[in-house]
Amino acid sequence: MKIDKLKKLKIKLCISLIGNIIIAGVISIIIYFILALFLENTLSILVANLNYDLYSWIVYNRDIVVYVYIGIVLSVIIYRFISKYVDSINEVYNSLDLILKEDNETIKLPSEMNQFSEKINQIKYNYILTKKNEREAEQKKNDLIMYMAHDLKTPLTSIIGYLTLLTDEKDISKDTQEKYIKIALDKSLRVEELTNQFFDITRYDLHSMPINKKEINISYLLKQLIDECYPMLEKNQLKCNLIAPTKVMYEADGDKLARAFDNLLKNAINYSYKNTTIEIKLEVKDNKIIITFKNKGDKIPKYKLNKIFEKFYRGDDARTSSTGGAGLGLAITKEIVELHNGSIKVKNDDEFIEFEIEFNII
Repeated sequence: MKIDKLKKLKIKLCISLIGNIIIAGVISIIIYFILALFLENTLSILVANLNYDLYSWIVYNRDIVVYVYIGIVLSVIIYRFISKYVDSINEVYNSLDLILKEDNETIKLPSEMNQFSEKINQIKYNYILTKKNEREAEQKKNDLIMYMAHDLKTPLTSIIGYLTLLTDEKDISKDTQEKYIKIALDKSLRVEELTNQFFDITRYDLHSMPINKKEINISYLLKQLIDECYPMLEKNQLKCNLIAPTKVMYEADGDKLARAFDNLLKNAINYSYKNTTIEIKLEVKDNKIIITFKNKGDKIPKYKLNKIFEKFYRGDDARTSSTGGAGLGLAITKEIVELHNGSIKVKNDDEFIEFEIEFNII
């Protein structure tokens, strides 16, 4: 399609060039005959007074004079228009360098190349936008790696400290030993979690990974995830209530769907008020499977809500080691849902945060 448009533009320019040459040639011939008709006597007297031999030669070779005149005029016209179009081509060539300049100036070309000019400006705009997005993504990634390196250092320092105490202190009590071992284990698990997040950043690409679909019971999958998160729920003084039929079958990749649901559940756990209940609801309605994760927590400002599914975006301003993630969880969840031809949205009021996933039943 683009090649056809370029061919049409070339043909249009050639037709325009030939048309301008023909029009200019016809006008010059008309001017010649007007001069010959109305100013012939005046010109004849003038040439005769200047040089009678020249006047005689012109009179006897009138046809040759006409041909020479037309030849000269057409040569000048052709040279003029070809020069103009060569200049236009040079302008196009020079404008290609301007595409890589990240400024707000519009590239201007001759009027007959308006379509080409619009296309070049569109390419320039897309290039500037792409470079800007790349810089922002790189900056976010660099900031994230810096934050996560700091987060890794904190639990590692604790692990080294407590293990050193266990090694150096000979008369330490068993209760204290168990306490130090538990702290070291908790910090080790945190290091493992952060390491997994680093792997997500550096190698996780859902679009290049195969989706292995098979019939799964979403109700059972959700129940299993809640059971696995029981220690986290207890630690945060939370409860989780699942409202779902016993069996809801859907063709999906169970591992990836489990990851998406797990991200949403852990997100709810991290940002729920203490002593509240997280509600997960599964229902089938109008040939659609609808899953909602609802928790009670601080209201999310609208400008943050609009960015909540962006990669490396964190909704919390205060980064604590207990909830500090890579900002990938919700972005990955969205990609997994969309890979299953579903959709996800979030809504928030003064009391509740709710994520809703919707799958079409084929």
